[in-house]
Amino acid sequence: MSTARDGHRPRSAGALTCRFAPDRARRAAGARSVTGTGPAALVTRAAYGAGVPDDVARPADLDVVRGSYDRAADAYVALRAGELADRPWLRAALAAFAEEVRALRPVLDVGCGPGHVTAHLAGLGVDVSGVDLSPRMVGHARRLHPGLRFSVASATDLRLDDASLGGVLGWWSLFHLPRTVLPGVLRSCARALVPGGQFLLGTHVGDGEIVRTEAYGGVPVRWTTHLWRPAALTALLEEAGLETLAQLRLPTEAVGLPQVLVAARRPG
Repeated sequence: MSTARDGHRPRSAGALTCRFAPDRARRAAGARSVTGTGPAALVTRAAYGAGVPDDVARPADLDVVRGSYDRAADAYVALRAGELADRPWLRAALAAFAEEVRALRPVLDVGCGPGHVTAHLAGLGVDVSGVDLSPRMVGHARRLHPGLRFSVASATDLRLDDASLGGVLGWWSLFHLPRTVLPGVLRSCARALVPGGQFLLGTHVGDGEIVRTEAYGGVPVRWTTHLWRPAALTALLEEAGLETLAQLRLPTEAVGLPQVLVAARRPG
């Protein structure tokens, strides 16, 4: 599902409870469309209400996660969470991604939050739009970056045309998806890439799950972070039909977890 990001940039860890329970099925909620042309119009063809691809399951706790990010959105923005000014290695990764996909256009930022990274890519000359599960996050994105295109939807609700995107960004935004759901989302995004198109995916590294109940200065939330080992994540991308290009491994941050950023490409 597409959500605001929960930890790729240093932020308050909040209250964490570790679990190693089996993945849970989830269901997706409906989404709001926007009108217009370009990538945003492409996203909203995900026929909100017309269903999703058969191999993408609907997370059962999507409404709970969306409500949590709606509650946390104001604090997230006020705390300047997710900004890139002090993250040179992440800016370098985005610069490389932009160089590779700029001519392939368009690019979709799945789980864009308030649009910080979407705007950064736009500043690098990328034709990019953002989509996020949280209406409140999208409201901030539209306010902060009025020249860009944003819409509200879950990553599990995107019915993207084959070979319609030059790039997909999953910038620490897909880790709420259970292990039974993420592969279908990756396959859907991989099919949407043109030959040579790239997927840039960041997540938390580890085993099992973490249930979070508080974030961003004490805001009550309820979401689960599913941790991934880099080898397992790259295997999923390759099973989706992509070839791995690079990995950037980052040390433990404020959330107490190491991070990984994986770049993969559709062959051709």
